Amino acid sequence: MELRKVEITIPEAMVPFVLVADDEMQLRQNAMLLYPYIQDGTISHGKAAEILGIHKLDLIVLYGRAGMAYLQGSEEELEEDIRAIRDMRRSAL
Repeated sequence: MELRKVEITIPEAMVPFVLVADDEMQLRQNAMLLYPYIQDGTISHGKAAEILGIHKLDLIVLYGRAGMAYLQGSEEELEEDIRAIRDMRRSAL
């Protein structure tokens, strides 16, 4: 993966939290920069993972550990999806 340095303007108090030497923390920061674009539908989790050079499942786990859900539907929508999958399985048999 090709890396490029960019300059950003942040409040002085943020500097200690942004300057990290740890690769894992750098990955988390980069993932957090991409998260709003996933949420608004600009990119998918798969595309974000590709940009970061990691597997999609690893990105989903990273977001999950940060309290950011992969599934963004209501409980009712999830139940509807489960019913639809069960119906498709039954009709395939």
